[in-house]
Amino acid sequence: MLTLLIAVAATGCATAPTPEAEPGADVGIAYPEAARGAVVDTYFGEEVADPYRWLEDPDAPETRVWIEAQNALTRSVLDAEPGRQVVRDRLQALWDFEKYSAPSKRAGRYFWTYNSGLSNQSTYFVGDAPDGEGRALLDPNTLSDDGTISLSATSVSPDGRSLAYATSDGGSDWQTWRVRDVETGEDGDDLLEWVKFSGAWWAPDSGGFYYARYPAPEGGAELEDVNLGQALYFHRLGEPQSEDALVYSNPDEPEWGYEARVTEDGAYLLIEVGQGTEDKTRVYIRPLSGDGELTKLFDAFDAYYIYVGSEGDRFWFRTNLDAPRGRVVSVSLSAPEALTEVIPESEATLRRTAFVGGHLVASYLEDAKSAVKVFTPDGAHVRDVELPGIGTARGFGGRQDDPETFFTFSSFTTPSEIWRYDVASGAAARLRAAAVDFDPSAYVTEQVFYESADGTKVPMFVSRRSDVVFDGTSPTLLYGYGGFNIPITPTFKVDRLVWMEAGGVYAVANLRGGGEYGADWHAAGTKQNKQNVFDDFIAAAEHLVASGITRTDRLAIEGRSNGGLLVGATVLQRPELFGAALPGVGVLDMLRYHRFTIGWAWASDYGTSEESEAMFRYLRAYSPVHNAAPADYPATMVTTGDHDDRVVPAHSFKFAAALQHAQAGEAPVLIRVETRAGHGAGTPTSMRLDELADRHAFLNHALGINP
Repeated sequence: MLTLLIAVAATGCATAPTPEAEPGADVGIAYPEAARGAVVDTYFGEEVADPYRWLEDPDAPETRVWIEAQNALTRSVLDAEPGRQVVRDRLQALWDFEKYSAPSKRAGRYFWTYNSGLSNQSTYFVGDAPDGEGRALLDPNTLSDDGTISLSATSVSPDGRSLAYATSDGGSDWQTWRVRDVETGEDGDDLLEWVKFSGAWWAPDSGGFYYARYPAPEGGAELEDVNLGQALYFHRLGEPQSEDALVYSNPDEPEWGYEARVTEDGAYLLIEVGQGTEDKTRVYIRPLSGDGELTKLFDAFDAYYIYVGSEGDRFWFRTNLDAPRGRVVSVSLSAPEALTEVIPESEATLRRTAFVGGHLVASYLEDAKSAVKVFTPDGAHVRDVELPGIGTARGFGGRQDDPETFFTFSSFTTPSEIWRYDVASGAAARLRAAAVDFDPSAYVTEQVFYESADGTKVPMFVSRRSDVVFDGTSPTLLYGYGGFNIPITPTFKVDRLVWMEAGGVYAVANLRGGGEYGADWHAAGTKQNKQNVFDDFIAAAEHLVASGITRTDRLAIEGRSNGGLLVGATVLQRPELFGAALPGVGVLDMLRYHRFTIGWAWASDYGTSEESEAMFRYLRAYSPVHNAAPADYPATMVTTGDHDDRVVPAHSFKFAAALQHAQAGEAPVLIRVETRAGHGAGTPTSMRLDELADRHAFLNHALGINP
């Protein structure tokens, strides 16, 4: 059992202790003062110092002074890089193209988002045709002067008359929900607060919707307080939030989270119960008419069960029960204990299934590339969907009686295209294609497989300009994630194009811990298997060098969030292997991550320092904040946002301070802190372009690239 002893310096945990000599001064870089305090935690008899605990308070005066000084240092390096403005201009030029989302359909109307090119936020449109001009229904750019209020979620009522929409301020995960009249474009009086990680699920009569919210946090602690105790409510249009009816909660299980589904015939409410990021769910169901009681359809928490559709009392679910790569089953409410297999597990990984146009449309991953198949409701294979190429297809949503569905397609060198698909005939038509000022035929993507430390075969995409000759000197950017059952698939990003356009190689490794190959692949990178993820990433880097693509001083690594942990841990374990590192919004304090906001929910992937001595010692061995020992580290730029309430910025603050203190080489260790920004979603275009230009400038500086 954990005994936690905190010995706080006399000035207090949130106050900066007396500073030591400036770290980094011996290698010619005068880093801002980051005092090392006397905070010590004791875990299972082992004392663990936490000298930068004071940086956990993002609003403390000492922290703000440190942030300003760090940003000033970072700017002095990046602004002196002669090619930064060249890159910034090219990023903006390529970014300036029309961007559409795939349309969704409600009551004969189509809804989509549109950005003319450089607007800070995309505008929400409604129209009578999926490829028409439509009209602007909601423009988030009018909600703030600096573009930092974003549209984070939308839900159109079944009758197509009302739009429930959520906005986020400064990149926070907290959502504020309102309701807009689709005809008039005016908002009603509805205002819902303290909502996070929730959609809006409409009642059949369009008179209100279900949503999930947390208790209001303590004033001033909205961005740090632990998020527990979510509950499912029903909001009736026009009524105050205080009158919303509690639909379901379980105070004995504060870690449970909820989503609601209403069957298209309006007969049933389904409640999907999750716990953190566990790849498992419970499903409860209740009739919406009469006094029918809640039935716990799946309550063993033994697999995930994702609702696909229903007809009468027959329900379809996608599940990984006895199928690590996923399958589709059906169940009748009259015999809930009997599952009927509809679409069996295959070698490909089933990622999504939609019941649309009277068919089941199943989206798979085959070696991290999209494949889509159409089946009858009884599981008979109808056809494979012919995709435009090797890449990522997303969408295929709609109602069960819709004859059409829509999807997007992109690859590393194909900007997002919008396609319409006729489910009955299989006819596909491209509705929109982005006009980006480059020649896709001048680029090539190859998929290679390499061996990790334990012999596991790991796939990696390698993209470049087709005339780049591998002579062992190509500047190479290696990206990875490896966690939470999330696959990394081919997608188009302007900053990657700019990198390749200038002669760089862009590599994406599909590491264990992700969702590329189902539950087993995911589990192989979790908890006490987490080192597999780092080993996979290291092996990817070694492969790029051994195969003559690049050399260590021209190789950079990048990852964000869980990928920021990946980069932080990897650069500490093999600092000599890289020329530069970009850990973004990373989970970097593995002993305390679960004490902030939604961090507790990641225990299914990481474990916690309190659950067992073995788990503590495993986390302690790789936690980036706790393993920055003196060494010659590559150039590193940590990035975070001061409004990040997903992975709180304290992770990045503490890691940057620790790495600056430990740096024994001459390469810079910088941190870039974006103000009025969060974990990434909703960041205004102008801020995104500035950050991307800074990343490129840093890589140019670190790898010796003349753009």
